[in-house]
Amino acid sequence: MWSRKELKDKAKAVLKKSYWGAFGVSIVIALAGGNNWGGGSGSHSRNSSDSIYSNFHNSGFMLWEFVSIILIILAVTIALRIFIGYSLEVGGQRYFIKSAEYKDNKKCFSFGFNRQNYMGIVKTMFLTKVFIFLWTLLLIIPGIIKSYAYRMVPYILADNPNIGAREAIALSNEMTKGHKFNMFILDLSFIGWYLLGVLALGIGVLFVMPYQNATNAELYLVLRKDALKNDLCSRQDLLLTEWISDNNNMY
Repeated sequence: MWSRKELKDKAKAVLKKSYWGAFGVSIVIALAGGNNWGGGSGSHSRNSSDSIYSNFHNSGFMLWEFVSIILIILAVTIALRIFIGYSLEVGGQRYFIKSAEYKDNKKCFSFGFNRQNYMGIVKTMFLTKVFIFLWTLLLIIPGIIKSYAYRMVPYILADNPNIGAREAIALSNEMTKGHKFNMFILDLSFIGWYLLGVLALGIGVLFVMPYQNATNAELYLVLRKDALKNDLCSRQDLLLTEWISDNNNMY
């Protein structure tokens, strides 16, 4: 069983060696999770004696125009999230995994857009989000539970982007069994840091993200190790071509 202190201590040790790189990657991951788009707006005024009907008609037209703009922005944001954001997210998590393993963490973002990896990532991430959304439609609590159950999907894809959607989702579900509540508490343990970040003109929040991302990567490595030991998956499933050591224990 893992502990929050152990994961955080390991994350701090990793960040001591590459904090600013982790900071930049965290910014990209945050942006990939949902971009905020701003659009210009125009105003129209008439100094004429329009009839009540004309005013109502024009107001209705402007409302429809506003709704159309919002829908277009929403559609573009969703498209960017699917076709760009998912690959950036997986590439960013690969960076933190490789950093935690003290391996080469370069070219991780290009990994997500590699022609051989891209479609596998997009398909699996999309299906994962759809499943979470559908669970959330039932009730909020089941949606939250499933979001934790599927939390490891991006990390699994960071190891093997072509493992398959069903396999990645099923493996994440198995890996997180018995850990969801502790994962929830782990998330809560960062709230104090984020509150301090907000007090620092909000900018401080950006400096907490590498800490949380690095900690989550350490969690994945622990859960991955357990999954391999318990035969939930094979090393070939995750494309682990080298024996990995942890405190002199090989797996």
